[in-house]
Amino acid sequence: MKIAVLSGKGGTGKTLVSVNLAAASNESVYVDCDVEEPNGHLFFKPQGIKNEKVSVKMPVVDENLCNGCRKCVNFCKFNALAYINKKLIVFEEICHSCGGCSIICPEKAITERDKNIGEVQTGTSDNVTVLTGILNTGEASGIPIIKKLLDSDEIGKKEYTFIDCPPGSACIVMESIKDADYCILVAEPTLFGVHNFNMVYELVKLFNKPFGAVLNKCIDVDNPAEKFCTDRNIKILGKIPFDNELGKINSDALISVRENEKYKKLFSTLLQTVVKEVENETTINS
Repeated sequence: MKIAVLSGKGGTGKTLVSVNLAAASNESVYVDCDVEEPNGHLFFKPQGIKNEKVSVKMPVVDENLCNGCRKCVNFCKFNALAYINKKLIVFEEICHSCGGCSIICPEKAITERDKNIGEVQTGTSDNVTVLTGILNTGEASGIPIIKKLLDSDEIGKKEYTFIDCPPGSACIVMESIKDADYCILVAEPTLFGVHNFNMVYELVKLFNKPFGAVLNKCIDVDNPAEKFCTDRNIKILGKIPFDNELGKINSDALISVRENEKYKKLFSTLLQTVVKEVENETTINS
């Protein structure tokens, strides 16, 4: 069962929810797809870490073979190639590594080289297998690393996989949720939070994913996020209170369900609710 946890902005509580759900389960895989700024490992502190480099293919031009026909330039829809002053220029920052330029070149002047863009780390923390993607500073896209994470042999070995998605609704988020069985949308009780929550709400609808909401930082006043969900008939899976003790545990990079029985009960109940929703969706679609 693959469960993706999303939020429209950073700081909403996405990692809080995904880390604690993973720790609350009997056994699980936690996948940190926020490859530009991963932080789930700070909570899990995994042991026995194995590192695997992630590379993409980049065009390499043999100037002695290139005759300036510009077929590769015309082919590239991302404008990653330009022929200037009798020389073919490759803009690696916008190259999507599709390999089309090397295939279409009639002179075989374009080959490919491996370019390292980051790595995947695999470790364990008690009952949780922890997968972390790390994008090298300055790289344009983390999608190849996210693909590597979600293709890991570790996924499927345990009952649950929790995917901690990047914040927002960009391409890297789409890649993170495309194979998920269910999506949890985390919202905070502010108008700004609701504005960003709406982005991921529209995204999961576009992908036709079953989903529900978790409301974080709840206090006893009107909650714009709750009203948003009620008005749109969005299932509210659970509410996490605005709690100083929970905030301190989280800021100390500790896992709440391992520190306090109260929070273990909270997130275990949330996990049961999510599992029941996934099972209901499976029954409806079968």
